[in-house]
Amino acid sequence: MIQKRLFTIIIAALLTAAVFPSDIIQAEERISGPAASDMGQAIGLQFENEYLKLKTMQLEAVKAVAYEFLRQKKLQKLKETAATVKAQRQATQDFEGFFKWLSTNLAGYNRYIQASSYVAAAAKMLPVPYAGQASNFTKFVGQFTVALNNASLSTTQYLNSSQKFITMVEAINPAMPLSDKALSDAHLFADQKLLKDMNDAQKNLSTISDLSSGALSFLTALSQFASETTNYWNRVKGLVKKDIDPKEKSYLSESIYNLKSQAERFNGRFTIFEELAQKETAGVKSLVVYDELAAEIGTMK
Repeated sequence: MIQKRLFTIIIAALLTAAVFPSDIIQAEERISGPAASDMGQAIGLQFENEYLKLKTMQLEAVKAVAYEFLRQKKLQKLKETAATVKAQRQATQDFEGFFKWLSTNLAGYNRYIQASSYVAAAAKMLPVPYAGQASNFTKFVGQFTVALNNASLSTTQYLNSSQKFITMVEAINPAMPLSDKALSDAHLFADQKLLKDMNDAQKNLSTISDLSSGALSFLTALSQFASETTNYWNRVKGLVKKDIDPKEKSYLSESIYNLKSQAERFNGRFTIFEELAQKETAGVKSLVVYDELAAEIGTMK
């Protein structure tokens, strides 16, 4: 009868988790008296051992679920970042064409620029700082050419690394057991390689945007200057060793229109590139949060 009542107490404690081993021992002593004390202590110790095992299993289960949840969330963030990278790659589609167009047309401006450099200082009709730009525009064209080459190389490098990142992320199947190494490799590549190449490309593209704006401003001022004096066209005539075709006089205005159109298209796509760069950077940097939380779970007792 005594053993049956003790068993009932133990079962109730296991089901409710509200009774601790010391409570069982005291309850047993009240029921059976000192004679059953040794038996109660043994049963209490056995219960305490089983209780600790159960709590350990519960904690391990919670840790496993939480850890897997964090891995799934990290993969989700990686895939969201990969989607942003894809959109950013779309924005770069016309960049190489713009670089080639600028390279070709910069070379074509030289004779007009040289003519303006001869007359600008004397005529003092080009506004500051364009008068200074006129006398140094040959150097400016050389710098522009170097900048175009740098932008082309860095954009290509970014396209290569961004494609590799996308491939790494898409290779991770969320329906399969997640590989810590695959997640870590994609994260590390994004943080150390992808963002570096993206920032390099953004820096060089920003330089092209600024130089294009400078060239457009200069050509606009030069066109106004040329329309107000024949001295400029006389200098052009001396450079090209022939009479000036009437069509030549429309070259600057056409160049301004074309450069304005091309630059606006480029700047529009570059703005998208910059906006997505901010989103991409935030996405990659946030990945470390999941690692930190996973590390904290790993230290839970």
